[in-house]
Amino acid sequence: MVLASLVWIRKDLRLHDHPALHYGIQAGEILPVYIHEENHHKWSIGSAQSWFLHYALQSFQKRIEDIGGKLLIKIGDPAKILPKLLKDYSINTILWNRSYEPTNIVMDNSLAEKLHNEGVTVKTFEGTLLLPITKIKKKDGNAFKVFTPFYKAHQKMDIPKPLATIKQMNSPVMMIEDSLAVNDLGLLPAIKWTDGLEKRWSPSELAAIRHFNAFERNRLKHYKNGRDFPSKVYHAEMSPYLALGLISVRSMYHYIVKNAEAAGEPFLRQLVWRDFAYSLMFHFPNTIEKPMNKKFENFKWNEDQEAFIKWRKGLTGYPIVDAGMRELWETGYMHNRVRMIAASFLTKHLLIRWQNGAEWFWDTLVDAGLANNSMGWQWVAGSGADASPYFRIFNPTLQSKKFDPNGDYIRKWVPELRTLSDDAIHAPHEQSSSMLEQAGIILNENYPAPIVEHKAARERALARYNEIK
Repeated sequence: MVLASLVWIRKDLRLHDHPALHYGIQAGEILPVYIHEENHHKWSIGSAQSWFLHYALQSFQKRIEDIGGKLLIKIGDPAKILPKLLKDYSINTILWNRSYEPTNIVMDNSLAEKLHNEGVTVKTFEGTLLLPITKIKKKDGNAFKVFTPFYKAHQKMDIPKPLATIKQMNSPVMMIEDSLAVNDLGLLPAIKWTDGLEKRWSPSELAAIRHFNAFERNRLKHYKNGRDFPSKVYHAEMSPYLALGLISVRSMYHYIVKNAEAAGEPFLRQLVWRDFAYSLMFHFPNTIEKPMNKKFENFKWNEDQEAFIKWRKGLTGYPIVDAGMRELWETGYMHNRVRMIAASFLTKHLLIRWQNGAEWFWDTLVDAGLANNSMGWQWVAGSGADASPYFRIFNPTLQSKKFDPNGDYIRKWVPELRTLSDDAIHAPHEQSSSMLEQAGIILNENYPAPIVEHKAARERALARYNEIK
């Protein structure tokens, strides 16, 4: 039996709007293959996203089986496994949706050249972004470094319509006799710590679609004015599903355009921002670890491991920061506004390098993505493209009062403060000892005093910035 093509499955665990699968099925029988890479490096998949991937992959495998196909699962180096599979099963065409992580680009280009020289037809597709990554450029041909002109240029382009959901697939059983089970990939932790993730997430394509439909139907109209308030439910929370390709960004885009009209623009803008982050990573790959603004290479960061641990554990003495860090640890997610506050606190109040924060987020977020994670941290630190100015230093107490005015978010994640009044809960250290005693709070016993004083930290950060100005 001759197979028409091998389809390499990556971070695109869906049957709707899947260009590589769609193209392959049009030509005949296919062999879909998922390869879990075992070569571990700094940006290998993190712990929280590994849990998400385990269940997303199981669901995707069942979806394929339900329409008559089979998914071959392997573990190892794709550059070695894929050529062998093509040879073993006499397949002369390979298809995949492009990946833009720097190490993957190098591997993909090398693999494509090797296979081409061996007479294999290689076809790659855009299955991650709204538009191909080289589509949006300045008039001089260079990449945009500022979002607003990127957005304006993006708006002039036609976004391709999503492809239909695949309803039928044929993959000969004999081809998957040596397939691994998802359980063989070692994605789940040896010691179970994932109860909070299990309560929060349902990692599957159908769950992603249901979640998006509920957002569009019930929350999108409040998104513009309500998304910055962490205790509200007006934010989208689509990023975990997008990170592993459980839902197509193009399908989301066109659904919003068709059904939401003007109310959808703020959300569509965030989808274009995602394209912008990928564009920066593609054109400036060093920025995943190094500052885009070269002067920050000389910035004097603090090496304060004790403060870093307190930040990670949500024990900084600033309730809004602590609430965010505890939400992250419990659920694998943190509200976007609170991410900015927590990241600003680490880089500007504690003067701990943004790369340390990026690595922690990478390991603990279910929505970890190299482009958005690196760009977000550089934006907050002031060292990235179109970044927030370094001298913009969030006052965590004022941010807390503005975006969690009743303290509901803090009460959920920092329950030891729940008996404080709506005003006092934002800054326990500023309250009288009698008020704290009445609330059952003893600073540095059952809730920490601030590990750094805001005004002094702000002045220190500005002085440090002036050294490289």
